[in-house]
Amino acid sequence: TRVRIENFRSIKSTQIDLNDFNILVGENNHGKTNFMEAIDWFYCAKKSPKEIFHKQNNKEEIIVEISYTNIGSAISSMKNTKNKSTLELLLDNQKEVIVRKSSSDHKRKFIIEGEEAGTGTGFDSALNDFLPTLEYVSTKISLDEVSKYKSSSPIRQMLSGVLSAIIEENDQYINFKHTFDQLFGSDESEVKKELAKLGESVESYLRKQFADEPSVHFSVANPVFEDLLKNFETNVDDGIKTSAEEKGDGMQRAIMLSIIQAYADFRKKKQIGKNFLFMIDEAELHLHPSGQRSLKQALIELATRGDQVVVNTHSSVLLADDEEQQSIFKVNKINLESQISIVQKDEKMEIVYEMLGGSPSDLLLPTNFIIVEGLSELKFIKKIVSRFYKEKLNKLGHVQICEAGGDIYKQSKTLEAILKMYKIFESPIYKNRVILICDKPNDNNSKKKLEEIKRTYPNLNDNGQIFVLDENSLEEYYPGKWKRTLNEINELKKNKAKASYAEEVAEEIPQKTFEAEMDKIHKALIKCNTLSF
Repeated sequence: TRVRIENFRSIKSTQIDLNDFNILVGENNHGKTNFMEAIDWFYCAKKSPKEIFHKQNNKEEIIVEISYTNIGSAISSMKNTKNKSTLELLLDNQKEVIVRKSSSDHKRKFIIEGEEAGTGTGFDSALNDFLPTLEYVSTKISLDEVSKYKSSSPIRQMLSGVLSAIIEENDQYINFKHTFDQLFGSDESEVKKELAKLGESVESYLRKQFADEPSVHFSVANPVFEDLLKNFETNVDDGIKTSAEEKGDGMQRAIMLSIIQAYADFRKKKQIGKNFLFMIDEAELHLHPSGQRSLKQALIELATRGDQVVVNTHSSVLLADDEEQQSIFKVNKINLESQISIVQKDEKMEIVYEMLGGSPSDLLLPTNFIIVEGLSELKFIKKIVSRFYKEKLNKLGHVQICEAGGDIYKQSKTLEAILKMYKIFESPIYKNRVILICDKPNDNNSKKKLEEIKRTYPNLNDNGQIFVLDENSLEEYYPGKWKRTLNEINELKKNKAKASYAEEVAEEIPQKTFEAEMDKIHKALIKCNTLSF
């Protein structure tokens, strides 16, 4: 819930309250990574080299204090009964507890009602069992470190828990262990008898060299589960099957983060183990903007299920959408000291503006926006505009068309993001200009969502900025020979051909037919052009 840091690198003193999903923003070399490194030091460090002290002054000790909540839940999920009993006695129904670590002795201690507690034998083991597991993806980590099954790699910690849970209950694995015991452990086993004979032969030669007559026995121990995974590799088949390490930086980074997300997802479903604290340095690194947005949604999902996420970024994409459990912090270096402060809602636009380079052209490039449900609508309208309206509705060439993934809820979020992103003055620049096109709702849930959009943005309805088609889908709204039935639409979906079909229709349909029989979209384009800057 809270992190306090003293005298770590550029951070002289800071304290912030964390949310479930946390974003640190700021210019290069202002201290974002130092905040994460301080938490990593708290979890892992056994020493403190001089260069990590503030201004390299090791006379003033480094202190990192982290406050934790959900104490009862954390204790109940502990697997080691001895550690569990130790902390039950020590914490005694505490609702929140502070854990402190300093550079003077590197021992972590509980601070309970202002007093230190818990430095006895085995305390560190109990504490590690209790704390959420840290998973820190720094910019220095390569995919090889993550994807190969090495004792020190993050994937070892993740896979051992998951695969153990899968395999220990598997009948084939249970039979395999039984067969292995029979083969190498049973007194009746021919393999064991042959090994005994080999031992006796070696023993006879060995006794000729040593007077104390040593004995030799050969045996095969049961396989340790972790040893079975030492050759674990990650391969990617995108037309050519190769090891993941041979892929580009963007693919490697995406795989690395996907492994972590998949593990967390599996763990939640199977209720395996404790919660995680995920820290990702420069979360947008090597990722296309659409990949950044997908990553954020995946991390938000982790945060809603009990894990906690901290990222730092230079990307406006990761800031654009507001989330209930999200906090944004600005990191700013003043007189060589990093200051970290929470970003209030009315400050967010200024930060996005700075991230985009601080030029009005970055924000005012589109003359207007059209928000549509999916890729098919986007492709269709783009082609129609380029065929018929380059001159007649000349502003449409500078309109940004945004698709909302075929989901009316995402459509609402897209609209919300645009209105917030472009809130340069007191009222959004595009508030009374943006056009929304959506299918006719096909169930009560969709109807409620559409009504919610209208209530949230009454200007859409009042100013005629929202256009609802007469059919439940674009394919059903196409006129004449291009119209498709539900079965035909499902076949297009199955073959991932909806978008290409939309382009095909837009290429073939005559202008008069489009304007007469797809009048809702035609009117939307006229309105968008009229309202455009």
